[in-house]
Amino acid sequence: MANTYTALHYHVVFSTKNREPVIHAEWRDRLHDYIGGALRGLQAHPHGVGGTRDHVHLLFGMNPTQRLSDVVRETKKCSSAWVRNEMREDRFAWQDGYAGFTVSAPGLEAVRHYIMNQEEHHHERSFREELVMMLEKAGVAYNPRFLE
Repeated sequence: MANTYTALHYHVVFSTKNREPVIHAEWRDRLHDYIGGALRGLQAHPHGVGGTRDHVHLLFGMNPTQRLSDVVRETKKCSSAWVRNEMREDRFAWQDGYAGFTVSAPGLEAVRHYIMNQEEHHHERSFREELVMMLEKAGVAYNPRFLE
């Protein structure tokens, strides 16, 4: 085969520092738009960004030459600076770490729908409960002590 073809899609979740509920509804959509633009600037391909007051979900595709950890680190870095500068939230920061899951091309729409309806999902369960469910569904081993 003369070319390389890939479909590398990721669902990434990370929270605010100490899971503080500091992402205000008044500017949350702007933050999500900014994160989508940051992903495009990193040569990733955003399919959806959503979240609530204390965390975000990203759905995006990447090229095989990119590393997930680099894309997430740079997205968190520039988006936290944006919140501090544009929204005047001087102490805003993201929590260390993230959860990342691969998504098959046929599953993209279902995950995108899930991400875009975060407010609805969190009437029923907390972020921690959601994260545990996602980790267990994906078969990811975790230490509960590091979920706080």
